[in-house]
Amino acid sequence: MESTAADAVIALAGNPNVGKSTIFNALTGLRQHTGNWPGKTVANARGHYNHGAHRYALMDLPGCYSLFARSAEEEVARDFVCFGQPDAVVVVCDAACLERNLILALQTLELTDRIVVCVNLMDEAKKRRITIDLGALSARLGIPSVGTAARSKRGLGALTHQIEEICQLQSHTKKPPLMYPAYIEDALSILEPLLTESAVPARWLALRLLENDVSALDSLRAHTGIDVQNNERIQATLGILREKYEAEGITPVQLRDDIASSLVQTAEAICRDVVRFEDSAHAERDRRIDRLLTSRRTGFPVMFLALLVVLWLTLAGSNAPSELLGKWLFSLEQPLRNLLGQLGAPDWLREVLCAGGYRVLVWVVSVMLPPMAIFFPLFTLLEDAGYLPRVAFNLDKLFHRCGACGKQALTMCSALFRLSLMAAQGQDT
Repeated sequence: MESTAADAVIALAGNPNVGKSTIFNALTGLRQHTGNWPGKTVANARGHYNHGAHRYALMDLPGCYSLFARSAEEEVARDFVCFGQPDAVVVVCDAACLERNLILALQTLELTDRIVVCVNLMDEAKKRRITIDLGALSARLGIPSVGTAARSKRGLGALTHQIEEICQLQSHTKKPPLMYPAYIEDALSILEPLLTESAVPARWLALRLLENDVSALDSLRAHTGIDVQNNERIQATLGILREKYEAEGITPVQLRDDIASSLVQTAEAICRDVVRFEDSAHAERDRRIDRLLTSRRTGFPVMFLALLVVLWLTLAGSNAPSELLGKWLFSLEQPLRNLLGQLGAPDWLREVLCAGGYRVLVWVVSVMLPPMAIFFPLFTLLEDAGYLPRVAFNLDKLFHRCGACGKQALTMCSALFRLSLMAAQGQDT
């Protein structure tokens, strides 16, 4: 971690597509480099900025939806917040969908109270006639919140001021705990006294033990040397609790679902108090769209139809441009031969360069360039419209059964499209 020339290290966390990198680039002036968290292949962007008399190292963590660490990106973000010892964490949220983004902020609150919630894209929220009471949000969370519009650099001064304030505080007001169902709270009250000497908050670690989060426990051992998995007293207590749950019919899946549901319900309750939709029909419209795109009955048919339409548009739309581009490029082969002949190139060299290298290059460019020029903008349009995250959501459970993550569905779709294009173009030729 690059902190030798900095007075404080700030972690920048947030969901994908909330403008986190825009804030990072605006503060650091693009003075950055990338590096990997030890043992991981996911890159972090690192940079510096100055505010007042202080210099800050800013770490742009990979975009993640939660700290449950279902992917390498989420592991990196979780491990840096847990074990990287940042002086403060800035959780960037999308003002237009604050409810979903607050889940990450609530999870981070269980690890540290040195947090600033940055509600970004306030300009987009204004266009949608959404207002957010930042004062009420700060009061509910017990931490400062700042509204920004990073693309126009509005609010960044207030953000850096709040970062400075929270870094200089020696003590903090105790944050309000996130409450879980009674059976989980009872278990936490038993486990927490056994974890007072851990390097992370006892409540957070007790939750990871309850849900048997092997990834988090392995990271704890790797970064701190604390091995709670082989602690006889802790494991004996967990055994008693699990036997009790089994007798009461509480499964590990239900426990994990109840933990996740508590986060969602708390985020919903906070947003009901701080978010106002001047156009109430807009929120209802979003809910209807979600029900259509992610429900069990319609989610998969709509997904297959949308992906097939993208594939058809790509194939059908690329035929004519591919043919025209191929004819034009192949028409340049003879002038190239004549030029090589005028330069005195032997026949074998002309054959190698023209019949070999140039024809292969023309074929690849004419076959692949038009489909890529159509496919990638269409795929980007689905991403910007918010549909690709819903595809990942639909496929997440299926991918978890294979030991993967739903977000990998997007790279799989992209790869399948490319293979389909190559097969189709190969048949045409």
